[in-house]
Amino acid sequence: MQAVRDTARPSVTDALRAVESLLIGTGQRTARRNAWTAVLEDRRRAKDRMETQHALEAVSARTS
Repeated sequence: MQAVRDTARPSVTDALRAVESLLIGTGQRTARRNAWTAVLEDRRRAKDRMETQHALEAVSARTS
């Protein structure tokens, strides 16, 4: 019977990050992270715009 190893296996994310660090330089990695942060911020702003639009439409419907 084979002994159980005490070390945890890396997750898929950990493995992909390790491969990424080998293949992509630090500058490109930073640029990709910055781009993803910008995407998330754009989504947040779009959500805020939609919520504001709905609120304004609700107020407008009440006063009409």
